[in-house]
Amino acid sequence: MSPNISLLSDGKKFMWDGFLCDAKEDAARAGQSYQDNGFQIRIVEEGGKFLVYTRRPVKETAAAVQ
Repeated sequence: MSPNISLLSDGKKFMWDGFLCDAKEDAARAGQSYQDNGFQIRIVEEGGKFLVYTRRPVKETAAAVQ
């Protein structure tokens, strides 16, 4: 099994964390840990394993100096 390293969801790019979880509950716990640190997550089932994809939302930036 060779999972995709990235995932597009709702027009946003998520990156796989590199771990395969045997149970959805394990993936959910890992995902919660990421969410607690400010990441957005997606959990995907592939080949009987669960994968956690994450992305850190872009924070607002200051307007460019003109």
